[in-house]
Amino acid sequence: MLHVAAGVYFDGYSWWWLVITLLAYLLLLAAGSFFIRWNFYLRSLHRLPMLQVQFKDGQFGISKRGKQVALTFDDGPATPTATILDILKAEQVKATFFIIGRQIAGNEALLKRIQEEGHVLGNHSFDHRSDFDWQSAKRMQAELQQTNAAISTITGQEVKLFRPPYGVTNPNLAKAIRLCGLRSIGWTLRSYDTVARDEEKLLKKLVRKSRPGSIILLHDRCAITATILPELIRQLKAEGYTFACIRQ
Repeated sequence: MLHVAAGVYFDGYSWWWLVITLLAYLLLLAAGSFFIRWNFYLRSLHRLPMLQVQFKDGQFGISKRGKQVALTFDDGPATPTATILDILKAEQVKATFFIIGRQIAGNEALLKRIQEEGHVLGNHSFDHRSDFDWQSAKRMQAELQQTNAAISTITGQEVKLFRPPYGVTNPNLAKAIRLCGLRSIGWTLRSYDTVARDEEKLLKKLVRKSRPGSIILLHDRCAITATILPELIRQLKAEGYTFACIRQ
């Protein structure tokens, strides 16, 4: 952009070039915020690594992950969470749950159950407000720490994973995540189960678009998600998939 400004000032370029360049730059910054998979402001994990470290018989080894996907659930704990946990237990599947801090009050037993049944807990902010990303890095950091403390109080577990609300990122959030020692987690496949109305279409889309290593974004506050989950797991198993948690 400095080159364009110099051209306008010294070489008589049309000032429209400066306007167009500025608009393009602003659009790039906005797109970098909204598309978490670009890793524009911070690096997030969007797909399971194809190699995994295993510990067996007192020795570490590295193996190919194989045909695995990760089920992740945002915005809980909520009313449908218990049903989802029942399904996961019946299917012997482990998942990763990204918790909203203010949702914990009144749902402490659900949070404890998530941990006790072998699932992984992550941070999804405290309030999940629409203006979360307009806050200062200091306020974001305080909100992430508040959620971590709320989870730890119930489970005794230190949280290391964070999923940005709405998948929106910016420099302030990048700083807050770094200061909290958290790892940002994105996704490969976004279900849009929060707006889905047709169970069959949602199920078919998720099965069709799943690939080895996919991190699938779901919401345990959505009744439609609990409805399709048993068949989603069964169909993915029929296609040879196994299920992995996102480890801290």
